[in-house]
Amino acid sequence: QVQLVESGGGLVQAGGSLRLSCAASGRTFSSYTRGWFRQAPGKEREFVASINWGGSTDYADSVKGRFTISRDNAKNTVYLQMNSLKPEDTAVYYCAATQASRGYYSGSIYPYWGQGTQVTVSS
Repeated sequence: QVQLVESGGGLVQAGGSLRLSCAASGRTFSSYTRGWFRQAPGKEREFVASINWGGSTDYADSVKGRFTISRDNAKNTVYLQMNSLKPEDTAVYYCAATQASRGYYSGSIYPYWGQGTQVTVSS
C-alpha cells in the first residue's frame, strides 16, 4: 500500500522558517516527480513546488527565492524548506507524487497524495 506522510508543519511567526518532510512507503519513488501543493481556507489548492527524478525544480512565483524543494531518494523522502514565511503562506500543505513527464503544476496528474500538514504563519 502506497503512503505519503507529511510532517513538520506548525505555528511560526512571520519571517520564520519551517521544514516540511514527506516520507513515502509502499514503493520506490526515485523515478517519480514529487510535488508540494497547498490549500488555504476558502481557496483552491495551488501548486507550490516540484522536483523531478533528475533533480530539476519548479516553483510558484509566490514562493520563489523563499522555498526550496529537495529530495533524498535513499530515504524515499522529499523536503520543503520554507524561509521568510508570510501570513499568506498559511495553508494545509500536501505532498504528491506522479510518473507524468509534464504538467507538474496541475494537481490532477498526481495519483498519490499525503494527508496534509497545517502551516500557520502569524503576523
